[in-house]
Amino acid sequence: MESARSLYKNDIDFAALALQSPDFTKHLNKNGQLDFTDPAAVRQLTTTLLQQDFHLKVEIPEDRLCPPVPNRLNYILWLQDLLDSTAGGLHEGYDRDRDVFGLDIGTGCIGIYPLLGCATRPRWNFVATDIDSNNIRTSQHNVALNNLESRIQVVHSDPTGPLFPLDKLGCQTLDFTMCNPPFYTSSAELKQSAEQKEREPFSACTGAEMEMVTSGGEVAFVKQMIDESLQMRDRIQWYTSMLGKLSSINVLIEALIKHGVTNFAVTEFEQGSKTKRWAVAWSWGDRRPAMHIARGIPGCPKSLLPFPTDYTFTMPPGTSIDATTATINAELSSLPWFWAWDQTCSSGTGFAAENVWSRFARRKMKLAGEEDAARLKVIPAQVALGVRLQIRLVRGQKPDEEEVRVLVRWAQGTDTVLFESFCGMVKRKLESK
Repeated sequence: MESARSLYKNDIDFAALALQSPDFTKHLNKNGQLDFTDPAAVRQLTTTLLQQDFHLKVEIPEDRLCPPVPNRLNYILWLQDLLDSTAGGLHEGYDRDRDVFGLDIGTGCIGIYPLLGCATRPRWNFVATDIDSNNIRTSQHNVALNNLESRIQVVHSDPTGPLFPLDKLGCQTLDFTMCNPPFYTSSAELKQSAEQKEREPFSACTGAEMEMVTSGGEVAFVKQMIDESLQMRDRIQWYTSMLGKLSSINVLIEALIKHGVTNFAVTEFEQGSKTKRWAVAWSWGDRRPAMHIARGIPGCPKSLLPFPTDYTFTMPPGTSIDATTATINAELSSLPWFWAWDQTCSSGTGFAAENVWSRFARRKMKLAGEEDAARLKVIPAQVALGVRLQIRLVRGQKPDEEEVRVLVRWAQGTDTVLFESFCGMVKRKLESK
């Protein structure tokens, strides 16, 4: 359901929504707007959006947190991008045949993340946990309303137990975990935050205290996730969490770096001018997400961002794209590594078990009589560097001018120096022609 990406780019048209839903119409003011301070109106908005845009039926209890659909969808879409760009192999992007299994920690009263994930991706499956018996009951009810019991398992979790109980759940591995932990460290902080607001809250909050307060707040909660990931390692490809405070990003990235995590991603979710949330993800694997996915917080200090995975340069004016593609394909085809070139897209994918392009590597191969070694037929079992290279023709600075642009994307590996070495070699080879 790729159309979901454009659903909430603009503000929700309440008048149009009212034409589709008589139940929603009842909550509109005379001026055609919704009273967001009315809990019943907020619940109806969520119910109507899920029904109209995703064909999901839900019943939302009055005494639990009502999740806003656009914000929750943003998290799901980012997860999709994160997984699509780190699937590995020759092609990146949405693989319609890939079965995906995720864990939603603290699924809430309706299980909105699993419901949205399953509605937008037909091969996604979830285990959803919660410590609240009422949330378990109502989430299971909503899963059943949508006939998704075969794809969503809702499980009561032990508040003193691990956040990633894979063995108890019968899961050997997972593709991702997701979480939206409570923001506040105590009920006193929650009360103080409400009292300090200069005006009435934009939207009614019906959340129970246990949904909004946890000892140490969201930082402590995600730090526990980090600590548990030290044991789980690559049994889970991506560990992720949404955050309610931008300041939490700094603390958590520093914690990840301290533990030796170099493969991580951060992003910002913005819905109109009223709501901002952030998210962090980390992986013990070596598949690198695309840079726009991993470095998605504008203005974030570079020290808190992952190493850039894109290297782009522009060829001199007048350079032929055909000559450029021929040169680079011939050069990379001559190396003893796995290289696949797609002529129609002017793009290629390469995987190497070691540095095979440096002068030292070439001399070593020559001495061993392997200078004419054939390319590998399969991707090596141990990949030191994986790259995706694309050559594009783009509009230049002048109206009638076109430029040849080369993009090298770091797709797999842990050695930044190796990636930089490869990029330098590509640039030298092309500019010397």
